[in-house]
Amino acid sequence: QVQLVESGGGLVQAGGSLRLSCAASGSIFSINVMGWYRQTPGNQRELVATITSGGSTNYADSVKGRFTISRDNANNTVYLQMNNLKPEDTAAYYCYAYIRYYTGSYYKPLDAWGQGTLVTVSS
Repeated sequence: QVQLVESGGGLVQAGGSLRLSCAASGSIFSINVMGWYRQTPGNQRELVATITSGGSTNYADSVKGRFTISRDNANNTVYLQMNNLKPEDTAAYYCYAYIRYYTGSYYKPLDAWGQGTLVTVSS
């Protein structure tokens, strides 16, 4: 029905940059909020950044000034540009979207998640 597919993770040295992408597909009627969360082993998933369909953004304090979230509404895609990466940014990054999709009979809201992409920052 609805799928989020992420790309762009990998290994980078401290101070380097990576760009994550996430494309939503399926019987999508609308997407309100899109965003990125991250998780390390043994810890809860935490907010990195979110963006509304109108372009309003919200960032975790730990990434402000280094990460930039953006989205392409026409293509249901969200991006995360990560600059000046630090070893503490190492985590699995998950794409999130609050979607209204068509079931074939009616529209239904959904908290959709991607499968995760690993970002590793070496010191």
